[in-house]
Amino acid sequence: MSRQLDEKVLVSGQIRPEDVAALVGEGVTMLVNNRPDGEEPDQPLGMDIEKAARAAGIEYRAIPIIRGIGPADAQAMQDAIKAAKGKVFAFCRTGTRSSLAWALAKNDEGMSRGDIERHLSDVGVDPTPIAHLL
Repeated sequence: MSRQLDEKVLVSGQIRPEDVAALVGEGVTMLVNNRPDGEEPDQPLGMDIEKAARAAGIEYRAIPIIRGIGPADAQAMQDAIKAAKGKVFAFCRTGTRSSLAWALAKNDEGMSRGDIERHLSDVGVDPTPIAHLL
């Protein structure tokens, strides 16, 4: 279900409210939703996933990425990662936006371009869309 970007961050495609409770067993303490509501008709609402997260004792943050990843998205992702007391589970439709937001957050923290590209490659994400920002 999930792919591990680093020791603290897991990414995934869309999850459903009934998937959330199992994340506790993976050490997840924060769920980051990078997908805006309404992208697809059968997509679960963020508020339903948030409700499931709270019921499972997992913190929830919505950082919807609509058209490209901007500095505010990278900063919000960086803040979420820093605030999490355990693992962060970030998701969007396929996991790509979440991975790229992580990459920009790590870039802002000083991780090298090579390391960022290696981590992205390890989870099957092409860094090309953000290469000009690294």
